[in-house]
Amino acid sequence: MGRIDILGVGFDNVDMAEAVARAESMLEGGSHYIVTPNSEIVYDCLTNEGLREIINGADMVIPDGAGVVKASRILETPLKEKVAGVELAENLLGVLARRGASLYLLGAKPGIAERAAEKMKTLAPGLMIAGVRDGYFKEDSEAVEAVRAAAPDVVYVCLGSPRQEQFIAAHLEEMGCHIAIGLGGSLDVFAGEAKRAPKIFIKLGLEWFYRLLKQPSRLGRMMRLPKFLREVKREKKRRDKEAKR
Repeated sequence: MGRIDILGVGFDNVDMAEAVARAESMLEGGSHYIVTPNSEIVYDCLTNEGLREIINGADMVIPDGAGVVKASRILETPLKEKVAGVELAENLLGVLARRGASLYLLGAKPGIAERAAEKMKTLAPGLMIAGVRDGYFKEDSEAVEAVRAAAPDVVYVCLGSPRQEQFIAAHLEEMGCHIAIGLGGSLDVFAGEAKRAPKIFIKLGLEWFYRLLKQPSRLGRMMRLPKFLREVKREKKRRDKEAKR
């Protein structure tokens, strides 16, 4: 099944249930990675060719943002729905517990991954946590060796973009896991360090606005959203012209 192109980034057109099912199938063997780009990351890919190649090389690319879904509709190639990375991460916990597969948590500040692990075990009784490590390591090899020694089936890599995508692409085979997923600040959410927006904000596609209210310092990052939509509208005009030729 072909991917839907949003400014050069190809997204898999899956809903949450389909994303979970595809991730579960990856547990059967081999090494796979999943990325969760939002509109900010797609916008960064316009000028970061290396990041764009890494994302497009992933085994599954899910639309983690209302802006990406809106863009797909503007371009008249609609994605089914937003598939939030933190929700995918939570939905996979039960799958891992049921299958007896183990999980490693990599990233966030010291102490956060441990708290996230405890929360995850309450959400999915029987879940096996192979190990945890914070994101404050000087050399990649330190983290890679720690993960490899723990021999997990799945690794949640929460180092922020583009760091997490670059780390996964460079070390997927070395880590020895079946799946590595880039999940940004998800460990902070599981640990209770950060809170997701109320459901009404999420439903209305205004999760970004809630984050801005809570963290005004994000304004600079948020300015990429209108720039992203401007580029999407330009792309729509370009495609319309091509179609008329």
